[in-house]
Amino acid sequence: MDNEIRLPGVSSSRKKSGEVYYRAGITFRSKHISLGSSSSASEAHEMYLEGKRIISTSVQLNEYVETSPLAFDKWVCLINFRENRVYFKNPIYLKKQKYFSYYISPELELKFDNDDLFYYSEHRIQVRGGHFFCEDFGTQISLKSRYGIRPFAVEGRDYRFVNKDETDYRYENIEIINRYMGVEKRKHKLGYRYRAKIHVNGDFILGTYDTEEEAAIAYNKALDLLLSKGLKKTSLHENYLENLPSKEYAEIYRKITFSEKFMRILDEI
Repeated sequence: MDNEIRLPGVSSSRKKSGEVYYRAGITFRSKHISLGSSSSASEAHEMYLEGKRIISTSVQLNEYVETSPLAFDKWVCLINFRENRVYFKNPIYLKKQKYFSYYISPELELKFDNDDLFYYSEHRIQVRGGHFFCEDFGTQISLKSRYGIRPFAVEGRDYRFVNKDETDYRYENIEIINRYMGVEKRKHKLGYRYRAKIHVNGDFILGTYDTEEEAAIAYNKALDLLLSKGLKKTSLHENYLENLPSKEYAEIYRKITFSEKFMRILDEI
């Protein structure tokens, strides 16, 4: 074991249980970079040799193979550091076109504006059930919600990716069509109006309004009435209108009325 731990780029450590393990690391441009750990000193040394090969040659991301001693995200970190002289702990590669790629895997590359670089350099993107999210102060934040796409929004109806690339989260590529729950933008002869609907024993149309804020508040008022009758929220969520003064919100809320048919539904709950 003494000979093994003298291998270049390898150091030994102990777990709380007393078990010995080996850490691989490399120093490049005066920065020490951890490459991973293994129960075998020789495997840790292979990690070191692979890391040295990456920073010393022109090897590219598309040359990664699953048999590599290093994880793919380490390839991304090292190649980006080698080419762009910036080290990130997350698998980020800076592009010359003023955006960056965050690699979930060799096959899955997400694209973001440089304005988001600080956030994703500090927050690791995770995937569960095909959904992307980050841990932020102990809370799971979905990627889509960071770009104004609300929960349960439907692509094509409530939002769309302009270039049809669902992995491209650059701001110019995300168009929000309907910002609020239960609100649909609808074209009329004189322009656009906004229809509010809520799901209670099927979709119920609450009314059509001149602004999306009015429609969103109509949805909120209907939800309040349903909840006051004991209906459980399930997938129904209140709309938050951050830019609307509370006095104006209250005035719109007060003026909104519903049809007798909806009031009968309330009585039947």
